[in-house]
Amino acid sequence: MSLAGLLKGKGSNGFGYQTTAMEVTAGLDLHGRTMLVTGCSSGLGRETIRALAARGARVIATARDLPRARQAHVGMAGDFVPLACDLSEPASIRACIAAVVATAPPLDAIVCNAGVMAPPTLRQAHGYELQFFTNHLGHFILVTGLLDRLAAAGRVVVVASNAHRRAPAGIEFDNLSGQRDYAPMRMYGQSKLANVLFTRELARRLGNPGQAGVGRTANCLHPGVIATNLMRDVPVVGRLALKMATPLVLKTPAQGAATQCYLATHPGVAGVTGQYFRDCNVAQPWPVGRDDEAAARLWEVSEAIATKLAD
Repeated sequence: MSLAGLLKGKGSNGFGYQTTAMEVTAGLDLHGRTMLVTGCSSGLGRETIRALAARGARVIATARDLPRARQAHVGMAGDFVPLACDLSEPASIRACIAAVVATAPPLDAIVCNAGVMAPPTLRQAHGYELQFFTNHLGHFILVTGLLDRLAAAGRVVVVASNAHRRAPAGIEFDNLSGQRDYAPMRMYGQSKLANVLFTRELARRLGNPGQAGVGRTANCLHPGVIATNLMRDVPVVGRLALKMATPLVLKTPAQGAATQCYLATHPGVAGVTGQYFRDCNVAQPWPVGRDDEAAARLWEVSEAIATKLAD
């Protein structure tokens, strides 16, 4: 498809590449619903909490620390509950879980939005490569810790990326530390592949919703390429090139947040689970993202790591 066709194209649901988060939630009444969003302080997360709150949802807005979480919704109208949740620190994640369990009603959606991208040199958290830990393990601990608080028709939405194709050999289970041969974008791709596989296995464990679409679901998505703070570790030359390209091919944060808002709220995807979305429509992940054995193994390894870190 040409660039013009990509920009103008829409799926059967009427949404596509240029749809914004506010457009995809237009007409929805989310009063009485509670939704948790990670990484709310900037970029896609900030646009997501803006759209959800504008439609009436109570938004549990998390960031690495409480000041960032509080600052995120300044100037926005709505019902916000700011919480700290540093996804590279299990103690912070578990404190967030405890606060939600103690004070919040059942969650209608958990939007796993936060992430880090391509630190130029190896960084680790608790002995594991930072991107794998933050983008996958942190969300794994958070979501599994909140499954008992997920509503009967609750939705888990995981922001993955088409960058999962950068891990063509799959998850490097023997190199989760990144110590052997760190490559920034390959490791980012591995963390995004982990997001896809985690979603696939979570959907399997949640089971298929009933024919009426009532049941808990899990889906992941590629938000598009957006020049946000996620790019802060990308080399300067790359960031400048992205800024120059923004008017032509990059999405705005409001457009980038559309697919996750669609999956978290829209009645059109009630009962849809285990899918990979792009531009608010079902797409196909690369074959490496459809490996059920790898998904099951990743779950077991992640569970073992989470248990070890809880000791």
